[in-house]
Amino acid sequence: MPFGQSLMDNAMHTGIYIALGANQAYRGASPLQTLNSAIRALHTAGVETLAASRPWRTPAWPDPSDPPFVNACIKVRTALQPPDLMAALHTIETAHGRQRGARNAPRTLDLDLIDYDRLHQVLPGGLVLPHPRAAQRAFVLLPLREIAPHWRDPASGARIDALIGALPLAERQACRRAGGVLCTAA
Repeated sequence: MPFGQSLMDNAMHTGIYIALGANQAYRGASPLQTLNSAIRALHTAGVETLAASRPWRTPAWPDPSDPPFVNACIKVRTALQPPDLMAALHTIETAHGRQRGARNAPRTLDLDLIDYDRLHQVLPGGLVLPHPRAAQRAFVLLPLREIAPHWRDPASGARIDALIGALPLAERQACRRAGGVLCTAA
């Protein structure tokens, strides 16, 4: 493979990716409006959105009787290092009414750092990169594929299409495009 092509392929596989989700209204804002508000808050925190997937509607898990989620992924650029970026994500979640309680409970906003330039390690404070469960979640992988079709899981090296193909068919089919648009600028 020519060196230039190798560099281009490597660049296509790197980036900082954040998954967004919400299934409860906050202060009269719909989950989609909350995701857009979070993107604007990220910009204020020094996190520039480079690309955004379309919103996806996904069933709540583990209890599908809970309200469905609106999920999406964004590719960002920032000078923040992973622990500082995670702190910013948590601050934005809290500002949007997120209350940490029961795991997988309905929430007003969920922001997950999926991949930070292909880092594969546990960082101080217990932050694990890449996100340890992202490669098993259709609601992360399907929107991520829209903005990073050549993405590979930094932990396993598996291509995104292979990861999606390994998911149960029912889980993949349950995720549908929701309509609407995510903002990419403040």
